[in-house]
Parts: sequence; structure tokens; C-alpha cells
Amino acid sequence: MSSIMAFAGSNSYTSINFALVKYTVSLLKDQEVQLMNMALYDLAMFSEDHEKEFGYTNSLIELRDDLHNAEGLILSVNEHNGNPSAYFKNLIDWLSRLERKFLLNTKILLMSTSPGKRGAMSSLVLVEDLLPRFGGEVTATFSLPSFGENFEIKKGITNPELKEAHAKAVEIWLQSLSGKQ
Repeated sequence: MSSIMAFAGSNSYTSINFALVKYTVSLLKDQEVQLMNMALYDLAMFSEDHEKEFGYTNSLIELRDDLHNAEGLILSVNEHNGNPSAYFKNLIDWLSRLERKFLLNTKILLMSTSPGKRGAMSSLVLVEDLLPRFGGEVTATFSLPSFGENFEIKKGITNPELKEAHAKAVEIWLQSLSGKQ
């Protein structure tokens, strides 16, 4: 059994990416999962001046420690103007200042969704390139387009083809955790 962390790269209380993460976690059987709602994490905007004056918050250190203890990460990133959200970029900035390889040896299922037809693909591609710089290994990806048309909170992914593609990405990621890639 692997230790898994799961969260969205959004600090919105109504995050559709967090809904996708929760759905994905609900499909996992016999897994220890730490589901994190990032809307509860208030991080100052990163600056070297702030870092020098105030250092690192306990919650940031705990998050880094939790990431160290996790073998796997389920992450769904949102998109603002074709890029990851400022919140997610800020989170990465803080974590990488605390420890550059904060994702060392972590197998990542990277997802994205948006109300639009591209499903936040631009953000997903950028983050897929970014995470290995911090030691993580993106072993599977999934993008859910048109969230409002293809997802229901009580049912999850409603489009059969997308549901199958999601299940395949989850399976590939789970196999990477067990070393069966």
C-alpha cells in the first residue's frame, strides 16, 4: 500500500479541479490518501524580502514533510489565461525555496479541468514540464474538457470515453507506484 497525497493547484472553495481530485480519490481502494483542500492554506505572495523577514510557515514545512512521506501525488491544476494559477505558482515558489527537490521520487498523476473545451491543457503541459525540476515524475496525465458538460458531483465523469481515459491514467499511475510500469 502506497502513501498518497492529493490536492488541486487552486485555492478556490468551489474549485472544479478539487472536485476532480476528490472523484479520483474516491476510486482508489486499499490506498492511504491524504486529501488536502488548498483553499485552507493561506500563503503570502513569495518575495525574498518576505522570506528573509518571516521565514517559512509551519503549514508550509508540514506540507513539504507530507510530500516527502508520500510515494504518490494526485494533482489537478487549474488555468488562468493559459497558465497555472498564481496561487499554484506561488505554492511551488515557496516549496522550492524551502527545498529544491521537494518532490524527490514522487510519482505524479497530473490532471486538469476547466469549463472550456481544452480542459486547461496549456496549464497541464506547463506543469508537466515543471514538476520534474523538483524531483517528481509525472507518470500519467488526464485532462477533462468542458467540466460542466462532462462531470456531475454525485456521479463523477459522465462522458464514457473520458471516464475510460481517466481510469486508464489512474491505472498507469497506480502501476508506477507498484513498480509495474
